[in-house]
Amino acid sequence: MVENILTLGMLIMLQAVLGFDNLLYISLESKKVKPEEQKRVRAIGIGLAIVLRIILLFALISLIQYFQDPILVLHSALFETSMNVHSLIFLLGGIFIIYTAVKEIWHMMALDTDQHLSQNTQKKSAGSAIAMIVLMNLVFSFDSILSAMALTEVFWVLATAIIISGVLMIWLSDHVANFLQKNRMYEVLGLFVLFIVGIMLISEGGHLAHMSILGNPITQMSKTTFYFILFILVIIDVVQGRYQKKIAQELEKNETLS
Repeated sequence: MVENILTLGMLIMLQAVLGFDNLLYISLESKKVKPEEQKRVRAIGIGLAIVLRIILLFALISLIQYFQDPILVLHSALFETSMNVHSLIFLLGGIFIIYTAVKEIWHMMALDTDQHLSQNTQKKSAGSAIAMIVLMNLVFSFDSILSAMALTEVFWVLATAIIISGVLMIWLSDHVANFLQKNRMYEVLGLFVLFIVGIMLISEGGHLAHMSILGNPITQMSKTTFYFILFILVIIDVVQGRYQKKIAQELEKNETLS
């Protein structure tokens, strides 16, 4: 029992670390619905995802070998792969996240201000936002659940860790969403982080599918590399923000003197 409790604590911390990218996506996705519905959308989306995560956990424990069996095998001079269900989920999830991030960045860079504003006013329905949160939560779940299963195969320990981390995610998602709402300049940073998350998922999916392009195998982006890039992006954003603020103060000072 003591060993299971210690493992539970480790799993909760693991879920918290691996859940950062998921938390960011939830906060950005919920922003697309009406303001009065955003908190409810996050709570319902994560709540449903917790239930489906436990079902997924049961499925992975019982049917893990079927997720690893190849469903598509190709061998040519240009492209090679031995794709399974696990790798396919990561590849599709990564492609969708990159598409979402690029689309939102493109909207931010829209030259036609009226068109850009009209696009922002066309809010998503709560149901579609919840569906996307649940779907992408399941994509992110594969990595965290498989990592958790490497520590223990005790079902109640894994399920408890999923429930506790899910409740924490509901609480943290509100804080992250409020922070992004009050600090709009960090939305761009968040979208680029999401873009990198998509690249990381594609690289992991390509690695799991044993993909090779022109004889060059696709290698997986490590979590260490991801967090290092994230750290660099945050530093750049902070320095850029302070630099722009300093320039604005200098311009204001010069205007006052003139």
